[in-house]
Amino acid sequence: MADMTDPGKRTDRRIVRSRTALRQALLTLMADKPFTTISITEIVELADYNRGTFYSNYESKEALLDEIIADLIDKLLLSFRVPYEKEEFFRVDQLRAHSVKLFEHIYEHAAVYTVFLKSDMLMALREKMFTAIKTILKEELVYTAKTDIDEELLRIYSIHALLGLVFHWVESGYKHSPAYMQEQLVKIINYHPTTAKTSIKR
Repeated sequence: MADMTDPGKRTDRRIVRSRTALRQALLTLMADKPFTTISITEIVELADYNRGTFYSNYESKEALLDEIIADLIDKLLLSFRVPYEKEEFFRVDQLRAHSVKLFEHIYEHAAVYTVFLKSDMLMALREKMFTAIKTILKEELVYTAKTDIDEELLRIYSIHALLGLVFHWVESGYKHSPAYMQEQLVKIINYHPTTAKTSIKR
């Protein structure tokens, strides 16, 4: 019987298959050596494709890396938005741990984040994560309380604190569960100490 499958869909599946293989090959190589030393020949050989297939999908290995990072950040932002995406007003002080999905996203893609953690491309990933989160905070969450705190500085402080916590967790080898990290994040957000006892000997 003749194959009646839509030729376009067959082509699409082939493209998806080849891109998936090339992306996985690059990540596998990045786990063992710096991105800057990886060649396109190594990528296509590991993916079991030829250079023609590579160049029909990407103009460079940097473009392939950019696609990996962009896809990761798209998923990151989807998880970040969950607590407030259906709310007109978002009460940070009423945030519940179960609505925080960021750590679930990180854990779901733990292998990829771990590769970047040990890679020379870690800073590139962190910078793009920072920029993406900063953009949606500025565009999607408008502070309603009156304050003399500089909102730009507040966003920068908050994002660096969040990413610091995330990458500390990745560095620990995911020592705690996503649920534990979600609970701790909510507690940290709502923790406002006013005094601290010093241990300095006088």
